[in-house]
Amino acid sequence: MRLKKTKRSRQAGTPMSDGVTTATISVAIVDDDQGLREDLASLIRRWPGLSLAGTQGSGERALEELPRLQPDVVLMDINLPGMDGVECVRRLKPLLPRTQFMMLTVYEDNDRLFCSLLAGATGYLLKRASPAEIVQAIHDLHAGGSPMTPQIARRVVQHYQATRPTETARQLEGLTEHQRAFLEQLAQGYRYKEIADNLGISMDAVRSYVRRIYEKLQVHSRTEAVVKYLGR
Repeated sequence: MRLKKTKRSRQAGTPMSDGVTTATISVAIVDDDQGLREDLASLIRRWPGLSLAGTQGSGERALEELPRLQPDVVLMDINLPGMDGVECVRRLKPLLPRTQFMMLTVYEDNDRLFCSLLAGATGYLLKRASPAEIVQAIHDLHAGGSPMTPQIARRVVQHYQATRPTETARQLEGLTEHQRAFLEQLAQGYRYKEIADNLGISMDAVRSYVRRIYEKLQVHSRTEAVVKYLGR
């Protein structure tokens, strides 16, 4: 599917709709469809506030190159030939703990999308999405959001409720009072900048909280951390 070209509506460094000024977000694209890959790359290159970290046509190539590129966001085709997108994310997430993975899919295959979230992805996007929707999803993902349907989010919550509840409770008990307050803000859907303002902390402190919470809960994404907390 060819993306329609759209007029750029924002300048780099200007506020998004929530009033937060954004830095440049580096984006990598992993898709075996050369036409779509080139269209997405063109969109990223020309849109202010985004930069293209690289493109890969296979999971094997992504596994080789992305750890060196260290992108902020990866758009990952879920149905790659050979190593599929789910397995690619599973292998890359430990190597790129700060990178956010968004799955690209032609249709909403709930089972595969659910598996990709458990593997470390943070959200997904339909390939028929408009350029503006793609850009907004990238910004939302980078700001701490998790684009997905409530049905899939519920499945993830139910999964963590059903698996090792005692261990989850022990992990949550290991959080400090401040870490719990931070996690509560995450669960309420606040973005990282909003949490920093609400708690009166810096963005460096936010990154430190995220890292420590992920370590204690043994998770790799905001989605996993929130569903563990909600499933308590």
